[in-house]
Amino acid sequence: MRTCTLTKVSRADAEHGDDGQTYLALGESMAMRMWDAVPANDGCESPARDYETVGYVIDGQAELTIDGQAVMLLPGDSWVVPKGKPHSYKIVTAFTAVESTCPAARLVRDDES
Repeated sequence: MRTCTLTKVSRADAEHGDDGQTYLALGESMAMRMWDAVPANDGCESPARDYETVGYVIDGQAELTIDGQAVMLLPGDSWVVPKGKPHSYKIVTAFTAVESTCPAARLVRDDES
């Protein structure tokens, strides 16, 4: 017989990271986090990470650059940052997005800058 354990993370009870992320649900091999109303900035470099990231834009605009290719992320867009790829984000207007990482970024201790 299969056993299922239900997990819910209330926004009010969610933990926050040093870089402004809100930690959402955490599974055995993946995790979710939210970047909420990140103000416009000139961009930040993110080193190669030991996890894959997929994201979805809720509000705002950001420019994502990987391997010299840049894309504008707009509400309703989703994206992938492959494992091991350095990349950068430039926030154009206040940006809210949800990301999922696999393996779970906070479990591989590679979630903070």
